[in-house]
Amino acid sequence: MATSQPTYRFGPYELRTQSRELFKLGSKLRLRPQSYQVLQLLVEHAGDAVTREDLQSALWPDAIATDFELGLNTCIKELRGLLSDSATEPRYIQTLPKVGYRMIRAVTVDQPLTPEQPPARPESAVAKPVSPASVGLGQQRAGGAGWKWAATVTVFLVLLLAPVGYLRWAKSRERAQTSAARTMLAVLPFDNLTGDPSQDYFSDGLTEEMITQLGRLDPQHLGLIARTSAMRFKNDRKGVGEISKELGVQYVLEGSVRRDAAKVRITAELIRTSDQSHLWSQEYDRELTSLLAVQSEIAQEIAREIKITLRQGADGETPGKVSAAALSPNTYQAYDLYLEGRYFWNKRTPQGFQRAAEYFQQSIEKDPTYARSYAGLADTYALISGYDVVPPNVSMPKARAAAQTAIKLDDHLAEAHVSLAVIAQNYDWDWRTAEKEYRRAIELDPNYATAHHWYAEFLALTGRFDEAFVEMERARQLDPLSLIIAADRGAILYFSRQYDLAIAQFRAVLEMEPAFARAHIIVNAYVQQGKYDEAMAHIAQWRKADDNPWIQIIVVYVLGRSGHREQAKRELEKSKSLNWRDSPLGISVAYIGMDDKDQAFAWLEKAYAAHSTSLTALKVDPTYDPLRSDPRFQDLLHRMGLQP
Repeated sequence: MATSQPTYRFGPYELRTQSRELFKLGSKLRLRPQSYQVLQLLVEHAGDAVTREDLQSALWPDAIATDFELGLNTCIKELRGLLSDSATEPRYIQTLPKVGYRMIRAVTVDQPLTPEQPPARPESAVAKPVSPASVGLGQQRAGGAGWKWAATVTVFLVLLLAPVGYLRWAKSRERAQTSAARTMLAVLPFDNLTGDPSQDYFSDGLTEEMITQLGRLDPQHLGLIARTSAMRFKNDRKGVGEISKELGVQYVLEGSVRRDAAKVRITAELIRTSDQSHLWSQEYDRELTSLLAVQSEIAQEIAREIKITLRQGADGETPGKVSAAALSPNTYQAYDLYLEGRYFWNKRTPQGFQRAAEYFQQSIEKDPTYARSYAGLADTYALISGYDVVPPNVSMPKARAAAQTAIKLDDHLAEAHVSLAVIAQNYDWDWRTAEKEYRRAIELDPNYATAHHWYAEFLALTGRFDEAFVEMERARQLDPLSLIIAADRGAILYFSRQYDLAIAQFRAVLEMEPAFARAHIIVNAYVQQGKYDEAMAHIAQWRKADDNPWIQIIVVYVLGRSGHREQAKRELEKSKSLNWRDSPLGISVAYIGMDDKDQAFAWLEKAYAAHSTSLTALKVDPTYDPLRSDPRFQDLLHRMGLQP
């Protein structure tokens, strides 16, 4: 039997090496064999140069120079036409004058299956570019043998999930095998059949609760796709096969909910994605007050149907079994208000956070012993300052109090431990406590994508990039469609000075959501590469989608770094209509761009006094490189606990 070959994905395109075909959004494109071979070489070496000598040695070994040039130029022209690419403004294939070509788009790879393997999860198109760093392809090659060997190593490392080439391949292999052993399940958004859109919070809340309960059954063997990825299919319900491909799952749970004043009807159906067979379905008519018990019942039914081998405790009980009583509030009203709070919290907007806080507080009033409402309130206050709603010195103490209360009521809530971790990290700068709490949260709930995501950020902020990429990959596997996870992976690439890969990652995110704020860090990556025109062009596009006046400060930074100091000063003068004290760190960055170190440090001290959240990147953000040799900078790092 022929050995399965990997499939490469970049943007909306899919290169299937087994059948030697190129697809775009599921539709096959016509591609000549020689052009296919050129494209395969480029994607195998994504991010690095493939020289003309390599291409000739591989595809035209016996051709004379003129035939080779004509053949190669024809292939590149055909590929750019199929990819809607441009030689002058490339998004995929970049020309390297007198050298060759380079694939500049993030490329991911699907692992080939063996007959014994269960279906593996495909990589997300915005998640993990193939890393040239892992194989050293940036060096000149003596001939075809060099790049063929390197290509083999590239595919091998990627198949083992070695993030960005930093990790030892043996450890990556162990992680990949562990990951492959887990069954992956997606709980799709439950349909709201009440006919009342205002009840969406209830059906969405039920979806989230099912994810939570199923995730507690047996985290070592059952992985749950996070809510943010699952909710992408709420209003754009696709076929099971397509959902399986996008999320990398073996099973899908679909359902609906209908409720009135006292009763609820829930239907649930489990589908195996490999053959789309309907394995199990059930309908439940219950009193609203027993809703959590119904959720637990559904979770146990699914576990039995998927035939997960749950480990047995010494007392014969199943450790992963969910106790509805342990999760239930004393009054149903408290639970209902909690669901509404989570609904608005997940919107991640200033208005959403304010509404969420109101609902969580009302839930607490209904039942002061319900730990999850305190955890929700802690999550709200922990994030709200980052949206310019409440200053950190106001919101963070409230977040701490709520999280501590949640843990006193139930020490096994992963969400509460993550809240304590982010408070310790962003407000206290207590790095030891932050790591302890992140680890505790992951121990309690290995399926909690946010715990892995925020822990990855912590590791990056402390300069532990190897570990950060591993943790971020775990977050991505649990939440493959999350734009914030994809964008924060780009931020870690930027912090680790991998600017080409960071730019490719940010571009992928922005193609999916042009207004996604976190991805605009791409401007900083351009600046670090000296690509000031690209930085200003991106800012111009950014302003079309966002009228945030603070973008003006970024303009000052770019103009200053590009040597246009006088123009930067004029632009800074215009920004004085803003309240600079609202963003002291932003003003500091503007002065860094203008090479005014005294003013930069003066505003850094203001940011330090205000406990500005973004100051936590001080150790790793290349923006601060011009200040690093100054003793004042080292002193600031020391005071923040980022340096001995």
